[in-house]
Amino acid sequence: MQTSRSQRLMYRAIAVTWLLLASTTMIAQGTTPSTLAPASTPAHQIFDLSLFVIAITGGIFVVVGGLIAMALYRFRARKSDPLGEPAQIYGSTQIELAWTVIPILIVVVLFLTTARIIFAIQDAPKPKSALDVTVIGHQFWWEFRYPKYGVVSANELHIPVSSKTAPAATFLKLTSADVNHSFWIPQLGGKTDLIANHVNTMWLDPEKPGLYVGQCAQFCGSQHAMMLLRVYVDTPEQFDTWIKNQQLPALEDSAVEAGRMVFEKQACMNCHTVSGTAATGRFGPDLTHLMSRATLASGAMDNTPANLRQWIKSPNSFKHGALMPAMQLSDEQLDRVTAYLETLK
Repeated sequence: MQTSRSQRLMYRAIAVTWLLLASTTMIAQGTTPSTLAPASTPAHQIFDLSLFVIAITGGIFVVVGGLIAMALYRFRARKSDPLGEPAQIYGSTQIELAWTVIPILIVVVLFLTTARIIFAIQDAPKPKSALDVTVIGHQFWWEFRYPKYGVVSANELHIPVSSKTAPAATFLKLTSADVNHSFWIPQLGGKTDLIANHVNTMWLDPEKPGLYVGQCAQFCGSQHAMMLLRVYVDTPEQFDTWIKNQQLPALEDSAVEAGRMVFEKQACMNCHTVSGTAATGRFGPDLTHLMSRATLASGAMDNTPANLRQWIKSPNSFKHGALMPAMQLSDEQLDRVTAYLETLK
């Protein structure tokens, strides 16, 4: 049975509505990056600016579209029209001035409004109580340093929630260890580039606890799309607990001593740091509290023992082009190293 045109349109409308509802749900859950659900002061300012721009450009669309529709209807061909070319009208100083001056004024208004928002965000005063975090972009992962607390983490940023009664802004210093990257969490702020030998800054004051996702927004190599970001906005109590746990040295468990020996005798320790051990590498993520993270390889997969083992065995199976080499370990060595890393909580 064939469907009518009206039925097809109805089905399409239902499908679009369902997709919009599903997208809204995912945005609320923090699983989909979106600028449409701002949750910090910079993000709200950017969102309000976008609404202003949409209102102006939408008005232009309505006016231009309306004039085109009116012209098509009013000056359409009629059977009663005489043959030959209709009368031509040339030149109108008033109309030409209007369609020159009005667009210029619109562009000036948009420019000034955008500049005001940019300077308002960039020149915001830094409170004495602000949290400082240094963000370093690597191919293809993120390094987070908390100078005040002596904490180093990777890929999952923890910051405190901010409220009117207890404001808590986080100021980020952004730089790169290699190529250009771009730090972007749509619900918390705009994009800011990370450039080698140069420091850019941005700040966040998230208003609701939860998980906010983003990613590198500057093409930085073959695994740019898998350089994901997870920002955990914690309550003050949760953040203090997290900091205290991160400040602890790596857990020493005699039951996995064999795995630690494999880790230190192979090239692993040349790239990774494990606090309290001989491993002091700086090329890869700090693994001191690896199992406190929900994901591996900058969000490429869930942090499970099976995924961890496969990641050590063959990084390219998850992240083709990753700079971590396959260590060519035996199955016994893989089991021992995986067991050791599972104790790093």
